[in-house]
Amino acid sequence: MSVPEGGTATYSVRLNAQPTSNVTVSSTAAAGGDTNLTVSGGSSLTFTSANWNTPQNVTVAAAEDADTTNGTRNITVASSGLTSVTVAATEADNDTAQTQSLVVSSTAVSVPEGSTASYTVRLNAQPTGNVTVTNTAAAGGDTNITVSAGGSLTFTTANWNTPQTVTLAAAEDADTTNGTRNITVASSGLTSVTVGATEADNDTSTTQSLVVSTTSVGVPEGATASYSVRLNAQPTGNVTVTNTAAAGGDTNITVSAGGSLTFTTANWNTPQTVTLAAAEDADTTNGTRNITVASSGLTPVTVVATEADNDGTNPTYEPHQDNPYVGATGYVNPDWSAQASSEPGGSAVANVSTGVWLDRIAAITSGSAGSNSKGLRDHLDLALQQDAANGSSKLVIQVVIYNLPNRDCSALASNGELLIAQNGLNRYKTEYIDVIAGIMADPKYAPLRIVAVIEIDSLPNLITNANVAKCQEAQQTGAYVQGVAYALGKLHAIPNVYNYVDAGHHGWLGWDTNFGPSSQLFSSTANSATGGRATVDGFITNTANYSALTEPYFTVNGSVNGQQIRQSTWVDWNFYIDELSFAQAFRQRLIQDGFSSNIGMLIDTSRNGWGGSARPTGPSTSTNLNTFVNESRVDRRIHAGNWCNQSGAGLGERPRATPASGIDAYVWIKPPGESDGSSTAIPNDEGKGFDRMCDPTYGGNERNGNNSTGALANSPLSGHWFSAQFRQLLQNAYPPL
Repeated sequence: MSVPEGGTATYSVRLNAQPTSNVTVSSTAAAGGDTNLTVSGGSSLTFTSANWNTPQNVTVAAAEDADTTNGTRNITVASSGLTSVTVAATEADNDTAQTQSLVVSSTAVSVPEGSTASYTVRLNAQPTGNVTVTNTAAAGGDTNITVSAGGSLTFTTANWNTPQTVTLAAAEDADTTNGTRNITVASSGLTSVTVGATEADNDTSTTQSLVVSTTSVGVPEGATASYSVRLNAQPTGNVTVTNTAAAGGDTNITVSAGGSLTFTTANWNTPQTVTLAAAEDADTTNGTRNITVASSGLTPVTVVATEADNDGTNPTYEPHQDNPYVGATGYVNPDWSAQASSEPGGSAVANVSTGVWLDRIAAITSGSAGSNSKGLRDHLDLALQQDAANGSSKLVIQVVIYNLPNRDCSALASNGELLIAQNGLNRYKTEYIDVIAGIMADPKYAPLRIVAVIEIDSLPNLITNANVAKCQEAQQTGAYVQGVAYALGKLHAIPNVYNYVDAGHHGWLGWDTNFGPSSQLFSSTANSATGGRATVDGFITNTANYSALTEPYFTVNGSVNGQQIRQSTWVDWNFYIDELSFAQAFRQRLIQDGFSSNIGMLIDTSRNGWGGSARPTGPSTSTNLNTFVNESRVDRRIHAGNWCNQSGAGLGERPRATPASGIDAYVWIKPPGESDGSSTAIPNDEGKGFDRMCDPTYGGNERNGNNSTGALANSPLSGHWFSAQFRQLLQNAYPPL
């Protein structure tokens, strides 16, 4: 038998004749051979006079390793008094032999003056002996930048793929220059890598200037939009900044708040909001008006405000649709498509539409990590090109709004840049949501249908994880509720934007203690938005998660040997066992709590296929409750609470509209191949921490029943490309590719 590395395979055993009493059959791995091959299930089977000719499965697993060898190990199938049988198991290795090289986490490092910053180094392949790597500052450049730790690193055959840290220091100086110095990472016989270190100077520049968050703002007719202003350096006294609408242009656009701002020596770098309003008018023109941001002695900045007209005779906007996915095709992100196409077999899915993630402020203009190097305008412009080549069909582009302060408060791998205690909510509104809304409201994007997926893993945390400090802070300050409500109101005001709020998944909210309270929280949050519950077009479940779409071989209301399915360890008294039944039931509860009966649900099926050789082909015949459920379920996770880079997962249903009652579409919001989090700690400038739930060696916690994490090894930061995972997702796709 062939066992995929990082996966499992099975063989079956039965007797050839009816026994007179119970027969125990063992499957034992030989002492020699590739010890990464193990019997992970069915090591001891019992056959009775009733089930003797019913095949029972033995599962063999192949652990991830660093070599490129297809190792073998014999499995002995034996029973007292019977002739044993040898099964030869061969690992199907997924590692590619590589030329040795240096892997450096970043080749551009910003070092705060008077402080330190770091990067990491590892090898890309296992060496035959110790390898010494040096990190040396160039003779030229800013000599205030030095290597303060990690000048010499030693890698062995054991730790070669564990990143080691190099620390750079920037000494205090009196100038106002952001000096640079190159650091050479080198080892005998290997190609060296140059890291460009730049000092982030902390000395006050003598040249004061105005910093405006955006110079182009779309203002929905009958509503408002905003931008923010701050100074670039601390002043010696108060500075007054005026925001004045030009005498010409569309006079329906006005400065409704923030016409005069005062900055002091204390608040000079805190962004202050300027609000623009576009009055209702009868024309169908997307008028423009310039706003001048000015202060005595400083260079003024011009903000171009464009009205997004909402009059029915305006041909640029279609009527708001009940389901934006009907009659439409999806935007294909060329960055993700290129990554997918570069992998063996990846071209089969490279033209599938995936979500564009805006996971920090910088991502709005320059893209995020992994398979998204473009900013929001870049993607929208490309979507217009795809729409133009799309015939009469409309085009849907899916944008993930994901940057709340204290983001993902109960986890670490996807923590964000904004903190509640550091003016995070105000920055979220002015530097993030307002800028996104201003871009989306640009009338040239009116032909598109823009789906905004609102704040993954946010509001449910207030129901289930209020004991976690960051979640408690989000609950007590109201930051999550206020942030989501603000985003809903701002984005709903744009005629062609469709808001879908994240609603967790069945393995999180499926218990009655979480189900109803979550729905009520969603309802009260949306009701506090400008526009109320009408700002919500629908909800999405299973975003970036692995919960199976349907479990075909058992039902939540079933029983085994007199015991309810809900009593099993896997189900754990949950009322739902898959995403489709949960999403449909949760939709009904949301309607009960005040949402329109027209709301629809999305389900992220990007990684919940669970195909491949480990997928059951029918219900188990076991009369043991837990054995029956574990052998029958298509979701092969160790525990339903496991969420990070799950081993054995596969691509799920391909995106399509109206696949089931109450479901607007199956979608791929999480781009397959982008990591959920790093398996080891990796220093980074993205605000992302190390979560042990991404560590395959971790024994778990109370949230996953103290089980192993089931995570793949050697994973990069969340959002970064993870080739090994993508290849496994292709291999285990269901429906198969």
